[in-house]
Amino acid sequence: MRTALTSSRLERTLTELDHVRLTRLLQRQPAEPAVIGELLDVAQVVPSRAVGPDVVTMYSQVLLHDAATGTPGKITLCYPADAEPAAGFVSVLSPVGQALLGLRCGELARWTTPDGRTHAARIEALLFQPEASGDYTL
Repeated sequence: MRTALTSSRLERTLTELDHVRLTRLLQRQPAEPAVIGELLDVAQVVPSRAVGPDVVTMYSQVLLHDAATGTPGKITLCYPADAEPAAGFVSVLSPVGQALLGLRCGELARWTTPDGRTHAARIEALLFQPEASGDYTL
């Protein structure tokens, strides 16, 4: 199921390293969701050292609040090989992963699950961002 990026979802920032790694991942797994490919095409790409500390990058740990219920949740955005949803490690190729990548604290992530349900959650904080802690290669 392809979900077109809306204008609010087009304003994303990716690090050069995340962009390169995700592009390679999609080349190896071309059947993956087209939304991430579109995001790679339109995102603002910046050097890892220049990314803002409030931007969701790969391996960022994110504190979210469900927009409908206010329920908090904590997830870490990762590559598919490291995904363990029950432990809070969510693949960047999942609907929620694609919704979060490149957004900033305070922004609302929106996604649709494979069963057609729509969800939204506000990014309250980044509990960890590799680049903010000086790790530019994670």
